Amino acid sequence: MPSENTDVVVVGAGQAGVAMSEHLSAHGIPHLVLERDRIAERWRTARWDSLVANGPAWHDRFPGLEFEGVDPDAFAGKEQVADYFVAYARKIGAPVRCGVEVTSVRKHEGRPGFRVETSQGPLDARFVVAATGPFQRPLIPPIVPDGAAPLQIHSHAYRNPRQLPDGAVLVVGDGSSGVQIADELRRSGRRVLLSVGPHDRPPRAYRGRDFCWWLGVLGLWDAETPPQGAEHVTIAVSGARGGHTVDFRTLAAEGIELVGLTSSYADGVLRFAPDLADNIAAGDAKYLALLRAADAYVERNGLDLPEEPEAHLLGPEPDCVKDPRLELDLAEARVTSIVWATGYATDYSWLQVDAFDANGRPSHRRGVSTEPGVYFLGLPWQSRRGSSFIWGVWHDARYVADHIAIQRGYLAHGTAGPSSLRAHGRGR
Repeated sequence: MPSENTDVVVVGAGQAGVAMSEHLSAHGIPHLVLERDRIAERWRTARWDSLVANGPAWHDRFPGLEFEGVDPDAFAGKEQVADYFVAYARKIGAPVRCGVEVTSVRKHEGRPGFRVETSQGPLDARFVVAATGPFQRPLIPPIVPDGAAPLQIHSHAYRNPRQLPDGAVLVVGDGSSGVQIADELRRSGRRVLLSVGPHDRPPRAYRGRDFCWWLGVLGLWDAETPPQGAEHVTIAVSGARGGHTVDFRTLAAEGIELVGLTSSYADGVLRFAPDLADNIAAGDAKYLALLRAADAYVERNGLDLPEEPEAHLLGPEPDCVKDPRLELDLAEARVTSIVWATGYATDYSWLQVDAFDANGRPSHRRGVSTEPGVYFLGLPWQSRRGSSFIWGVWHDARYVADHIAIQRGYLAHGTAGPSSLRAHGRGR
């Protein structure tokens, strides 16, 4: 079958793929964005019903378009976020083809570029951008065997409390997904236990400014690598119910039983690590450190922002923290569901090139992989801390597009005249 040709194939039409298309178009680079479902499909069908963005609308967006019908300080719902990317793709004229699944990408033999096999036929491309992001394969630790509990689901399959059978629920994971799901279940009248590991918990807002603003002015979004040992530390932040600071002490006071890291299972009994108090204390320390840094910034710059001394006060240590549960008999506690909010693994089985390390993780620098012509986009810490947020993906995409434009200039040198190297500067 004859194959179609284009300069760049972008795989995935979520926030990363749409951003990539905008920057490639700015360079005048021919490209296609291939999406196996719909634009921003994961926002619609791989999230729970009440999910909202974790950043306010003024911050969690691309520079070229504001959210329609959402107050800048509010938090857009998941359908609004998906609609936003559909509108953005339409605005920039992104060449997105939906319903096209990429099944394999391989290097050409003896010539530049790649063969891209899809469900709609083959394509040839000089460059390939894997913009599928980090949320590809739900990850459930192999702790509780299948059938040992009436229901085990990953957070990506959770929709609302009515979905779960009657009874208590154990939520494993203390990041944004875990704490929001646990809180929703508790508010529905369920008995809820929440397994808490190492975490970071910034204030939702402080002295009249959202934490996204504080991380910006303090330069913390620009951190290029996470602190040693913190690569997989979760961040507990919430935009639910208008946005609020996640405080595990408050969650316990409202009726959620906190337990330590889920460690093992045998004969119907789950066991938890004796680390709950340490995890809570470490999260509190990070929270207070950010408040102190914000106070110092206010004083140093003479800003007129209201003081908030009560934010520095921590509530009493809950009984479940002082005397933590180390074992849980699921039947005795009438736990009928376990929700695993334990993150995702990547799946690049379709990308059959030399762009991965010994552990199968993308080998790259700021998205430029070790395989010339292959790029990654949408990865956590791709270039800095802000890479995980919508606006951060947009800026990462610009860097990748600039790199592609420069490489096209080198390849064209001697074949298209002196102007072929105008790629340094978006062809202007």
